[in-house]
Amino acid sequence: MSAPLRPRPAAPHGPAGSWDRADTGARATSRPLTVGVVGAGRVGAVLGAALAAAGHRVIAVAGDSGASRARLALLLPDVPRRSALSVARTAADLLLIAVPDDALAGVVTDLAQRGALRPGQVVAHTSGAHGLAVLAPAAAVGARPLALHPAMTFTGTPDDLARLDGISYGVTAPADLRPLAARLVTDLGGVPEWVAEADRPLYHAALAHGANHLVTLVNEATDRLRDAGVARPEKVLAPLLRAALENALRLGDDALTGPVSRGDAGTVERHLARLAATAPESVPAYLALARRTADRAIAAGRLRAVDAQSLLGVLAGTDREVAA
Repeated sequence: MSAPLRPRPAAPHGPAGSWDRADTGARATSRPLTVGVVGAGRVGAVLGAALAAAGHRVIAVAGDSGASRARLALLLPDVPRRSALSVARTAADLLLIAVPDDALAGVVTDLAQRGALRPGQVVAHTSGAHGLAVLAPAAAVGARPLALHPAMTFTGTPDDLARLDGISYGVTAPADLRPLAARLVTDLGGVPEWVAEADRPLYHAALAHGANHLVTLVNEATDRLRDAGVARPEKVLAPLLRAALENALRLGDDALTGPVSRGDAGTVERHLARLAATAPESVPAYLALARRTADRAIAAGRLRAVDAQSLLGVLAGTDREVAA
């Protein structure tokens, strides 16, 4: 069953309209904001609903696809859909742009060039890969740029709202906008993680490597268990993977177990031979992860270099065979 929207206590109402750009202290961010959302994908629709539940006034959302309409019907049923230009013009305090990374620059440029943005208006995006540079066209017309990325995976359903409590947000903001950024993150139930502009690509690469590639890895393992005749691979994997994840987060490299950490070259060689025969598309990923695992095991003192020689030889030899 979907989790219900859980309203947070609304901040005290202040004067209507945009707030004073020069007033950037905590008091300046205490009243509800007038918010518009451009992009009703999984992230935009959920964050819009979370801001509304926190007491902010979400007045319009842009999103035209059938999937977007379905999300809005679940998450923001009383908020009208408008064009991106209309949303930007009516979002007096905060415009939240939640569009794909590669589309972001074009959306910001178009809104700025068409006069939809105004001085003092906060223009925030939810991209992890981008910082403030992509918002330069908005800043050029006097808008205030903010990068606000939730470190969470989204389904675009009300269930996501319960997952927002306690998550981190990668925030990049000018110094004078930090109080507002911190307030927004708090209103969303999260914790700000301040990320420097130059570090945004590394920050996002780390999250994508950990979360997106984890999904691929789990599904690869599931497929190979099916190949081995296991009828319900998810039942086999669930307790093992949960324990491995918890141990890795708690212990770091000390959580490492398995044949690579022990230097069991023969076992790894048999793995690779059977993978090559059954699912050759899995071999390159296995090799890459096995090599990196060996490097980390050696560096952490989990595997002695002398014990790793046979293992590294298997991995190097297989690499030559696969490449050939």
